[in-house]
Amino acid sequence: MIEDGNTGRADRFRAEAASRGLPAREAEAWIRATVPGTFVAQGGDGPLAVRLGGDPVLPDNAPDPCHPLIARVDCPLIPLGATGLPLPAAGHLLFFADPELGLRGPMSDAVRHVPAGTPAAVRRVTAGRGPFEPQDMRTMWHHLSPPMPESFAEARWEDPDDEEYELAEELESAWTHVGGSWPTWTFALGAHPVVINDDPLRLVGDEAPDGGDWALLATWRCDERAGGLDAAVVSWMIRRQDLASSRFDRVYVHVDRA
Repeated sequence: MIEDGNTGRADRFRAEAASRGLPAREAEAWIRATVPGTFVAQGGDGPLAVRLGGDPVLPDNAPDPCHPLIARVDCPLIPLGATGLPLPAAGHLLFFADPELGLRGPMSDAVRHVPAGTPAAVRRVTAGRGPFEPQDMRTMWHHLSPPMPESFAEARWEDPDDEEYELAEELESAWTHVGGSWPTWTFALGAHPVVINDDPLRLVGDEAPDGGDWALLATWRCDERAGGLDAAVVSWMIRRQDLASSRFDRVYVHVDRA
C-alpha cells in the first residue's frame, strides 16, 4: 500500500493558493469540499483488496446478475474510515454493470454484499459483454479527493460566471501541484466522481424520486482491457441511510463516455 499523502497537504495548498493570489475564503471552501477516497491500481505486492473482472463468486441460492462483474472488493482489507463511508467490515462487495449499455438509473442488483462465511462458488454468468479480463489490484492508497472544478463552481456559486469557473480551475491546479505523484488508478471507493459530461451525484440528486443524501460508492475507469470502452466511467451511488442499513438493492448506476 502506498502511504497516505494527506499529511500537511491542506497547509501546503493554503500556501500555494496564497502565492498565486487566490482568495483564502475560496481556498478554505475547496478544502472543505474534499472527501476521503481509496484508490487501487494493478500491480504491486500488497494484499488482494480488489479484483476486477472475471466470474463472480456467488452464494448457491443467489440469482444470476443481469450484468457482468466489474469488481470484487475484500471488505476487511479496506481500512476503516479510509473511504469516508460505512462499508461492511466483513465479506465481499460485488459490483456489476455493462458500460456498453450506457446505464443510468436505479439497479437492484448492481451491488451485492456476500457476508463472510456464506457458502459461495465461482459461477459462469452470461451477461452482456462479460466476463471482462481479470485484473488483480494490489496497489492501494488513500487520500483526500477534490471535486472536479466545474462541480465545485456549480455547488459554490449560483449560476457561476466564467471568472468563477476559472477560479475553480486555478484552485484545482494549486491542489494538484502540492499533492505529489500518484499511479493511474482504475477503481476507487468513496472519493468524488470523475465527470466526463455530467456530474453523476448532481444527476441522481435531481432524478431520484425520494431525494436523500447520496454518496458515491465506487468508480470504475474503464481501460483498454474493457474491450474498446476505455473512454467510459461507471459510477455507483447510494443514499447514505441505505448504505448504513446495507440496502445495496437501492443503488443508482451511471455510465458516462467521452
